[in-house]
Amino acid sequence: MRSRLLSALLIVSALGMAGGGAVTFLIQRQRVLASVDSGLLSRVYSARMVILGASNSKPTDPAASPAVPEPFRSNDAALAAIIGRVIPDAHESSLGIVGGRAKYISGVATDFQLQAIPGFVARVVGEEADGKVHLGTVSAPGRSVRYVALPVSVAGSTQSAIYLSATDMSAELAGVTSAFVTYWQVIAVSLLVIAASGWFLSGRLLRPIRDVRIAAERITSSNRSERIPVRGRDDLSPLTGTVNEMLDRLDGAMTGQRQLLDDVRHELNTPITIVLGHLEILDVHDPIEVRETRDLAIDELGRVAALVQDLASLAETEKTDPVRQNIDVRDFAAHVFTKVRVLPGHEWRLSPVASSGITIDPPRATQAWLQLCDNAAKYSPAGSTIELAARRFDDRVELSVSDQGGGIPAEFHERIFERFGRVETNRGISGSGLGLPIVKAIADAHGGSVTLTSSTSGTTFTIVLPQNASSIHQPEAVNA
Repeated sequence: MRSRLLSALLIVSALGMAGGGAVTFLIQRQRVLASVDSGLLSRVYSARMVILGASNSKPTDPAASPAVPEPFRSNDAALAAIIGRVIPDAHESSLGIVGGRAKYISGVATDFQLQAIPGFVARVVGEEADGKVHLGTVSAPGRSVRYVALPVSVAGSTQSAIYLSATDMSAELAGVTSAFVTYWQVIAVSLLVIAASGWFLSGRLLRPIRDVRIAAERITSSNRSERIPVRGRDDLSPLTGTVNEMLDRLDGAMTGQRQLLDDVRHELNTPITIVLGHLEILDVHDPIEVRETRDLAIDELGRVAALVQDLASLAETEKTDPVRQNIDVRDFAAHVFTKVRVLPGHEWRLSPVASSGITIDPPRATQAWLQLCDNAAKYSPAGSTIELAARRFDDRVELSVSDQGGGIPAEFHERIFERFGRVETNRGISGSGLGLPIVKAIADAHGGSVTLTSSTSGTTFTIVLPQNASSIHQPEAVNA
């Protein structure tokens, strides 16, 4: 990925720089060509001014007034005057052709001579047969020459004459070409700098991904403690934290699964051992012993079935999202109270209930609240009062069950919410040890929690659920 990113960066940079340089070079070259043509045409204008404004005669009386210029008497004389008066600039040369042959050259030293270009004079003579001004380009040894040809014709002269002015295009374009070569050298250096910088920066940016790969290679089922160090503050750095959080969740899930398997094995070991032990010593000829062993096996298998059912319920709660409905808390509390008030052995009481809306999964919330009621009924003295309450505080609703049992020691408050977390206290011990974990899983699925307060005079379990209610009504207490 690092190489592909760097290659793409270099290709895009090179194409952009090359394209910009090429366009700039072509524009500058076109400007030079236009300037050369303009200069050549100015030579034509100067030559015509020589013909129109000069004379080949001299005044006899110096004191006399200037005479009106007389026209040249021949094409040869006019051409000689043009060559003598129109001086070539740098990188330029001029030539006068008379009768199809080169006759006049500039008296100023020039970089090149037009008559030395093979076939050039014959070419110009052939082009000027129509008597018009021509612009053209010819290749000479080591240079390219741009020229203009002007036929020279004065009244009364029949001899052909041609004025040539030419510019060395290679010399004129040398500055642009040199600048373009320098530009390419700068591009090469820039690409090297971009490559070095890009390699370094891409390495830093992609380091979290590389660390993820290395950590993933080191993580095994027996070594799950590997974590990725978080470096930097770029957009990829949060990926490291996210992967670490995922690894924490996977580690927790695997630890939970292993703990679950160990707990299930431990829980199933006792009923299996009991049933196998009685079957091994069973006297099949003793009807009473057979009946007692059968009853014991049915009872133990019933406990195993209840355990499996609780495990299935817990797994279903943890892996599926609640199906939420907007209901009234007071109606919900009355519905649950109707179910528990018929349970024998205790006096059930419903405290004042907040009348407000809440969005929950009613069947699951009912299951959780009833589980707390069942626990309270198991561990409370016969005939004692068990109180249900539903209260609203700010943005949450609390569903609680309070009993008058002997209480739960503080050191066991977390343990009882773990799978098979049964604690033998003065409340006694029974059940599968999955009831409270199911309650906690239901509360967690709703984005809530389960709290516990306990003393020697009683225990209160509270399911805290978030909600958006707008009104509170406190009716009279209901007794049953």
